[in-house]
Amino acid sequence: MDLGLQDARVFVAASSRGLGAATARRFSLEGARVVINGRNAESLADTVQAIRDESGNEVIGIPGDVANPHDLAEIMTSTTLRLGGLDILVTNAGGPPAGNFESTPLDAWEKAFELTVMSTVRLIHAALPYLRESNRAAILTITSVSIKQPIENLILSNSVRMAVGGLTKSLANELGPQGIRVNSILPGWTRTERVTELMQSRARAQNMTVEEAIQRQAAGTPLGRMGEPEEFANVAVFLCSPAASYVHGAMVPVDGGSIRATL
Repeated sequence: MDLGLQDARVFVAASSRGLGAATARRFSLEGARVVINGRNAESLADTVQAIRDESGNEVIGIPGDVANPHDLAEIMTSTTLRLGGLDILVTNAGGPPAGNFESTPLDAWEKAFELTVMSTVRLIHAALPYLRESNRAAILTITSVSIKQPIENLILSNSVRMAVGGLTKSLANELGPQGIRVNSILPGWTRTERVTELMQSRARAQNMTVEEAIQRQAAGTPLGRMGEPEEFANVAVFLCSPAASYVHGAMVPVDGGSIRATL
């Protein structure tokens, strides 16, 4: 299937590794012009080169922290100058630290809100003038299955990602009449560096090996395994493409069936 992404101008936030990097790679393989972003300039450069070598298409790395308002403004300005505009925005940010309610200090809540919610708000706010000029504009927020079903020992992530889900659905109502599609993708347990870190935390707390923690988590999924970043990326890129032109305001899980609810 041709997704209609040839020469689409795409920005993927927090994409030097993990789900963001996998998504940027898939966009590039579909012929899009992609800007990726991350805080670590060296890691970012490595990812740019790897994607460019595989796809043969234009990939640009712009270092910076999307949770920092000053960095974010410069990132978006540089992105739109380099690409000559913007068609697709994928919002993303690193997850808040693991922990339960009583072990989480109050200032961690403010940091988590800034990292997860305000970075998304600021990115969309900065991108909107450019998206309005596009005839194939799309916004995709990367959230989590935790907005449907809370995950044990992730009180911060469970809470603040719900706000991003509410923002996404509200923006779908506001921006749809302007021709801008807005959706959210809800990854489940996927083999990324972030999930490895969470499994390490769980293994320490429950006195088990990391591999045991991974196997136990995977066993709770109907498919009996964790997902791969490429499986997530395939869905993410489709949702942003003209091939999904009537998908709007959707919360799409990519979770191997781990959400047990019918709706």
